[in-house]
Amino acid sequence: MLSTISSTTNPRPYALKSAPIVRDATYTIASFSLQRRMTCDSEALEHEKVAEKPIWKNLTFHHLGLILSATFGAIAVAVAFMLIWRHAAHYSKPYEQKHIIRILVMIPIYAVVSFLSYLYYHHAIYFELARDCYEAFAISSFFTLLCHYIAPNLHEQKEYFRNVVPKNWVWPVNWMQKCSGGETKGWLRKPLSGLTWFNVIWISVFQYCFIRPFFTVVAVLAQTQGHYCQGSKNPGYAYIWVAGFEAVSVTIAMYCLIQFYIQLKDDLAHHRPFLKVLCIKLVIFFCFWQSWIISLLTGSDGPLKATEMISGPDLRIGIPSMMTCVEMAIFAVLHLWAFPWKPYDLDRHRMPASQGAGSTPSNSPQAYTCGPARALLGALNPWDIIKACGRGFRWLFYGARHRKQDPSYRVKLSSMSSEGTGYQGPAFAIPYDEPETVGREQDLRHGAGRATQHGRY
Repeated sequence: MLSTISSTTNPRPYALKSAPIVRDATYTIASFSLQRRMTCDSEALEHEKVAEKPIWKNLTFHHLGLILSATFGAIAVAVAFMLIWRHAAHYSKPYEQKHIIRILVMIPIYAVVSFLSYLYYHHAIYFELARDCYEAFAISSFFTLLCHYIAPNLHEQKEYFRNVVPKNWVWPVNWMQKCSGGETKGWLRKPLSGLTWFNVIWISVFQYCFIRPFFTVVAVLAQTQGHYCQGSKNPGYAYIWVAGFEAVSVTIAMYCLIQFYIQLKDDLAHHRPFLKVLCIKLVIFFCFWQSWIISLLTGSDGPLKATEMISGPDLRIGIPSMMTCVEMAIFAVLHLWAFPWKPYDLDRHRMPASQGAGSTPSNSPQAYTCGPARALLGALNPWDIIKACGRGFRWLFYGARHRKQDPSYRVKLSSMSSEGTGYQGPAFAIPYDEPETVGREQDLRHGAGRATQHGRY
């Protein structure tokens, strides 16, 4: 009887039947929570339309922004194209003016794309991604322009930088060196060879020409598949990864560009490099970081929210686009002084008829290289940038391992101050990482021509 009662009242069978129900409910709740976390807020915002109350009579904020964007954008395009045409019509130094035209074209591209992003705000992401690709093209062209100011071709540039004593890295890398081994040790050390320093700067600038277009393609593909989610900080979407890699890449490129300017500002003084560096740096800074900051501030958990006067699309897309158009108009005017065309006008360099019958000096070009149309086509051909990227990655994966075979590493100069003789300067030269050979004196004689008074390669 007791056994019968115990068998009929045993609750265990009921527990076995309820366990799958509990597990299924737990799985359903977890799946719902995961799906809720993976829901992209920007997908709903992409279809949001502008519906605002007028801020003055019948004028809404959206219409005001379009008027300002169109006005300043037209000013930027007109001034930029005028300067571009002047350079193309006076194409006397193509190895310099080709890169100047590329830099100047950035202004109308940014202005037009920003206006189109404001006007067709539903498709703004595609316009902005196409604009950002040209940003890398402009940065690399500016670096190449500075290199051509030093020497007209890569071979002469290498010879020049073999004789350069690199300065230490500027802040914040010089501060970080304290944690990595110091100025001469660790992975943040200053290169001993000027040529190695030049190659490090080279790959640091041209890596952005690969990173930016690559992640632009990634962003477009992710957007078409619904996995981009612009403005989201969720690591399950591509936006935070694309923006993060691009931010690191552009920071490295701009840092090395500033380092390059600091190293060579005295040699480039007659080209007025400070205004050129300032223009290119501020254009990149404003366009990249203001978009990044506004996207974070207007996110789902950001402090900026849409109101009756300013709708969501105007807040997220309209304001940064309008700001970019205004900034491009300002920079287009600054480019008139930063990248003037008059130094390339051959008529300005011709001697008076009484001195040389209207001839140009012997060190100046005697005629323009080509016409304006051909100059513009040649300037917009990216093949030299592609080859420069290939050279940079080749050095990174191959040349860096064999860099000490370069002649700039064979001689290491030591400076000493002898208290007995009062002698100042290079005391002796010893082969660097090489055994003593019979031709040691010959190496030292060749190295002395490249050496500077103080410092090491």
